[in-house]
Amino acid sequence: MLALRLTRAAHLAVHLRRLLVAVASAGTGFLLLCALGHALTHPDTPGAAALRLAWCAAPLAATVHLAVAVARTDPGTRPRPGLSAIGLGPGRLMAVSATATALACALGSALALLLFLHLRGDLTGSPFDGAVTDALAVGVPLPLPATVTLLALVPATASAAVALALRPREPRPAPPTGSRRYGRFGAYGWGTSRETFGTYGRYGSRLAPQPAGSRAAGATQVGAGGTLLAQASDTLPAPTTDGTPKTPDAVPGPQPDPRPQNTTTLPWGIAVLTAGLAVETYAGNTATPGTGTTLPAGVLIGWALTALGLALAGPGLTHLCGRLLQAARPGALRLLAGRVLMEESSRIGRPLGVVCAVASSAYAAAKLYESDGAAIGPLSALGALLVVGCTVATLLTAAVETKHDRADTTDALLRLGAPLAMLRGAAAVRAGSLLVLFGPLALIVAELTSLPLTH
Repeated sequence: MLALRLTRAAHLAVHLRRLLVAVASAGTGFLLLCALGHALTHPDTPGAAALRLAWCAAPLAATVHLAVAVARTDPGTRPRPGLSAIGLGPGRLMAVSATATALACALGSALALLLFLHLRGDLTGSPFDGAVTDALAVGVPLPLPATVTLLALVPATASAAVALALRPREPRPAPPTGSRRYGRFGAYGWGTSRETFGTYGRYGSRLAPQPAGSRAAGATQVGAGGTLLAQASDTLPAPTTDGTPKTPDAVPGPQPDPRPQNTTTLPWGIAVLTAGLAVETYAGNTATPGTGTTLPAGVLIGWALTALGLALAGPGLTHLCGRLLQAARPGALRLLAGRVLMEESSRIGRPLGVVCAVASSAYAAAKLYESDGAAIGPLSALGALLVVGCTVATLLTAAVETKHDRADTTDALLRLGAPLAMLRGAAAVRAGSLLVLFGPLALIVAELTSLPLTH
């Protein structure tokens, strides 16, 4: 009941995002039912039926990804002060969010079942006569256990993913000061703390030590949570008489997590991406040319590994893009754009990597259809539309979430006198730099993906 009340009291934008989740769930459920209908119509070819069902994994993953992104941006299920006293702690709010996601996906599955029965003629008595008649299993009774299982797959998977993503987490203790740790793949140490806003490349502050009381020493720092940390000049390192920096006292207040979670997955993403291209190349070379849309299962596995590798490498590449923006003595515009990219790389990097993977897969599929001369069927077009639409909607939802979480920082910068044109210019610089980085990457991966399938 609480989930229904929060759903009714939500804003219009929240209802629209949940409606997108319901529509995506309906499309995925319809594809699953069509795979079941094809298996009932052709019981002598279980391999082809299993391959059709396996191809539904891409729309299912895209729908679940969108459901998680929508659940993150729901303002009604965010922890707020005072809610724990009435029994609405982080765990209860996580359960409410998972229940709301399950309700939206269940609505979509019900719509998919009604549409499937309508096209079969079970509701009207006149079946649909078209290109998808073979997948409707007209005149064949539907097995109830298989139908219920396939329709419950999207709500169960989406709600489980939301519960896993929004589960309460204990704060991680920071390592002791001065400790050194070995990172993955031999990277020696990550440092004791992350650089705050404006530390990297602050108008030559890395080239020479700043004296106490200077403008750079008293600069304002913006934390990752959107709060301003104004440090006085006497709390920053000042050079002593022998030229060595003096260690300052600890700055009061919350400190950021010293472990950069957005860069540790970059080597793994590159490794998984390389493995996916290798598997897809081997499977494409062993496929029989001129078979149209009939592709071996190894191609699906290779595309899945490629998409997973780009998703893992996305946050690290976004963080690297922010670093490159601050290279060579940046100005205020590039410094602001680069620091925002570094701080938000873990949120927008993974959706960017998924969009890059979808774009490269769509390019490879288009070249494959063009080389074989085969026409795209209605079910293939529906699956492609679902995947592309869900990934783009997930990226836009993550961008909206990032903008809302950065609202306090933006207001603070405006109060400090930052012109609005500079903030808009920083947003344009961020978008342009990401397009310059991920655009050629998508084209390169698409060419490597389509090469073994078209030759």
